[in-house]
Amino acid sequence: MEQLGTGESVAFWIFAVLGVTAAIGVVAVKNLFRAALLLVFCFFTVAGIYGSLSADFMAVAQVLVYMGAISVLIIFAVMLTRDLRHGNPFNRGWAWALVICAALMGLLVFVFIDTSWPTIEATQVEAVNQVGKDEATTSAIAESIFDKDFGFLLPFEIAAAMILAAVIGAIALVRDK
Repeated sequence: MEQLGTGESVAFWIFAVLGVTAAIGVVAVKNLFRAALLLVFCFFTVAGIYGSLSADFMAVAQVLVYMGAISVLIIFAVMLTRDLRHGNPFNRGWAWALVICAALMGLLVFVFIDTSWPTIEATQVEAVNQVGKDEATTSAIAESIFDKDFGFLLPFEIAAAMILAAVIGAIALVRDK
């Protein structure tokens, strides 16, 4: 494994300390809006860590997906919450929600256990590792993800389902009763 240069090492540790501090702030701050802003900053520090490790694709994906989409969704949900001081009242449908969530969790556990997950062959690891430190890693990652014999489309489908669930949750939060 290649050692980080001095500048990259310093950048990594600065982003790591800032990220841990921001994460602690997210759970320690009582103001929900400030906690959401600290979460955005925490997402930024993770992108900085990816950048300092020469994982350019992951850094850009972190900025676009988490800092861009998920952060905006969280901040909108916080801003559109009606009564931040008293929280949400207890919902009468909690039992149905528990049954549905338990059924979905059982289905997910069954799918995860029953699925034959692909493994990385040594040749594919070598192909990804042959990318130079100054070269972009995007093409090597795309080839390893979308290879017809070794595809990781299921995690992308799961991510799409999670984003859909987040959007439905945001709509449920802001709809009028």
